[in-house]
Amino acid sequence: QRARRSSPQIMNKVRLQRAEDTADYPEFTVQLPKTTIPGPVPDDSDNTRMKKILNDRNVARPLAAIAAATCVVLVLMGRVWWCEIGDLSPWSWDIWSSHNSQHLFDPYALSHLQHGIGLFLLLSACGSQWLSVRARTLIVACIEAAWEIAENTPFMINRYREATISLNYFGDSILNSISDYVMCLLGVLLARMTSWKTGLTVFLTLEISSILWIKDSLMLNILMLVVPIEAVKQWQAP
Repeated sequence: QRARRSSPQIMNKVRLQRAEDTADYPEFTVQLPKTTIPGPVPDDSDNTRMKKILNDRNVARPLAAIAAATCVVLVLMGRVWWCEIGDLSPWSWDIWSSHNSQHLFDPYALSHLQHGIGLFLLLSACGSQWLSVRARTLIVACIEAAWEIAENTPFMINRYREATISLNYFGDSILNSISDYVMCLLGVLLARMTSWKTGLTVFLTLEISSILWIKDSLMLNILMLVVPIEAVKQWQAP
């Protein structure tokens, strides 16, 4: 009991002594910084995941609307839904036949995959500071949809037949155009999920693969449409 009663008196004496020491020697006074113990970091994984899902939904709806609008325009242009020859195969690998661009998949599907990769990388390089990923995706989708409509106009069909190796080209079927649109979006998805180096590598790989496979590719197609070169056309001939 005496120890308990004397302990407050001892503590008071210690405090007074410290105060006197501080007053006599202020230069030795050390102010210790206040420290705070960080609390538990909130787990935002669920919130981030939910935001991603909502963003994907916000992108998916306008992408579907663009595809639907493209279908309506192609129908109004008088395009056929499927190959008029009647072959139900989902693909056609012979670019010299009348089945080309009439089924879901053909060798030129690779070039539409390149559309998505190339356009997204280009927009990312030029406008990533003021264009969000969603905006870039929608811009690429609009460009692809506009191209699918433009290449089925009489002017572009005749241009293909005159300047390129597509002598039997009469336009795309509607389902082929939608398939090309989806391939472009897959290219965008690949570019979004990987680095620009990986995207560029895939783009160049597809370009070389197409040249080795059918002697045609996205870049050769653009070249022949803009500046036809007879030597290239002769080399591409079967």
